[in-house]
Amino acid sequence: MTYTARCHDPCVLSGETNLLPSTRSPDSQTENLDETYRHTITVHGREYQQYSIDNEISFQPVDRDEANRLKLQNKVFNKIFDNRLIFPRNCEPQRVLDCGHGAGSWAIQVAEEFPECEVIGVDISPHMIPDGDDDDFDVGENLEFQVDDLNRPFTFPPRYFDLVNSRMMATGIDGSRWSSYIQDIKRVLKPGGWVQLVEIYFNVQSDNGSLTEKHALRQWSTKLMSSVEDVKDLRVGTRLRDLLLAAGLKEVESTMIPVPLCEWSSEPRMRDIGKASRKITRHLLTAVALYPLTQRLHMSHDEFQQLIDQAQKEAENPSLKTYFPLYVAIGRKPS
Repeated sequence: MTYTARCHDPCVLSGETNLLPSTRSPDSQTENLDETYRHTITVHGREYQQYSIDNEISFQPVDRDEANRLKLQNKVFNKIFDNRLIFPRNCEPQRVLDCGHGAGSWAIQVAEEFPECEVIGVDISPHMIPDGDDDDFDVGENLEFQVDDLNRPFTFPPRYFDLVNSRMMATGIDGSRWSSYIQDIKRVLKPGGWVQLVEIYFNVQSDNGSLTEKHALRQWSTKLMSSVEDVKDLRVGTRLRDLLLAAGLKEVESTMIPVPLCEWSSEPRMRDIGKASRKITRHLLTAVALYPLTQRLHMSHDEFQQLIDQAQKEAENPSLKTYFPLYVAIGRKPS
């Protein structure tokens, strides 16, 4: 799979860019990907993108285990959203932007379902996309992946996309960036174009109120929040509606979906979602928190693993009825 990097013209010309020097394609707004973006470091057996760690962009792994976790997470989202990839009704996009593509699952599905649509996925990491030999990776030429830091102003031209998808970006977007991030999305949308946002609030809740501050799951949430609160807003899911309205978007709709961590629900559909969530919860608890807790809060790895083990037991306990709040919002650019 070929990757390119977005080109930030003024910075490239002045040499004041954190996109390292590379050869720019004369007929595009991208550059050949500098190998620096591929450099990784290993922390407690997990691989992280060096560039992303150094610039406090993301603290999540970029290894094959993380790619597999994101693929499974995408399957859970498919269950939650009844396999709907695009939420606004009667939206048949010709050009789509996927912000923070991760392992590429959503972008690949959209490219397959809409073969006449141009799909561009952007992420700071090029590590988790399957290569051409992967059996699950078989799409046409309508899909392209690019590397860029979405904390920087978008370099796409105005009125370019029919739909912008932004999912699980709270761990990647700077806390102070969200208002300008939404404004950037609005700028690159065509008049009448849509944005859809999906964010998990990593503060574990209990449907029957039985979860207390003494539980490991609640301690996990509290420690995770505090470990990155100087650079990230992990509560942004609760503000998605307000952010869209403040940016001047119309037809704004939002909802909160409780995602059960195991199959405790008596409702068959939610019980099925809980069963799927149970399979990946341990991986999520570790992936999201390993670097922040051990490197930013300086928790020992043994202490971290004990917390994860206890948190997983609680997540699998149906009597606690635990869930993650999942916030979803859509908005339309005025036409």
